[in-house]
Amino acid sequence: MKMESFTKSAEKFIKALGIKDMDTELMIRALCHSSFANENTFLNLESNERLEFLGDAILDFILAEILYTEYSLSEGRMSKIRSAVASESILSRAAREIKLGDFLLLGKGEENSGGREKDSLLADAFEAVLAAIYLSKGLEDAKNFIEEVLKKYIEQALSGELVMDYKTRLQEYTQKFFGLRPEYRLKNKEEDETFSVEVYLDGKLLGCGKGKTKKKAEQQAAKSAYEKFLNEGENDA
Repeated sequence: MKMESFTKSAEKFIKALGIKDMDTELMIRALCHSSFANENTFLNLESNERLEFLGDAILDFILAEILYTEYSLSEGRMSKIRSAVASESILSRAAREIKLGDFLLLGKGEENSGGREKDSLLADAFEAVLAAIYLSKGLEDAKNFIEEVLKKYIEQALSGELVMDYKTRLQEYTQKFFGLRPEYRLKNKEEDETFSVEVYLDGKLLGCGKGKTKKKAEQQAAKSAYEKFLNEGENDA
């Protein structure tokens, strides 16, 4: 593969996003997964991991500013909305809407395992693209990009229309801050066909949930644990 092809693909993506005078090399880097960089060392391409790190911080700031300046919300409410909108499931959904996966540079193994549709990979690439826009065009253009792509999810979260996958939210939170995945244990199935589930982290009970199905009970347990973490964060602030 030649750099010309990467450049044309990145330029096509930039045009689709409606961004003018964007640094093409930065966008190529944002679209370059580590698997591609590692398999093609002779190309001297940097993966998007550093950009993703920066994009994560920029996204948190932009969402916080939007929620603070455009809505009258409590600190706790802003925190919950930001966390929901910046979650892996929403970012990957937004990435699919802008067809980001079509432009990713992936290694053969990642390509063959369906990397273009992986939520985690798409969410990370979305943050990398945001960082590339910020570095090339500045904060205002980065904010315009987020408002165009994510504003509807902010509105949905505010109105309660955004379906909250609390198991995903909790796992993202515990992996980010503790490097651990939560464990769900079926406590018992009660006489009225209600399932009871407990969720643990490193052996410590985080929350409990009940539901007509095991899946719903797990979601309730995750919701209990996740909101407990958020409330603790507010009290520490």
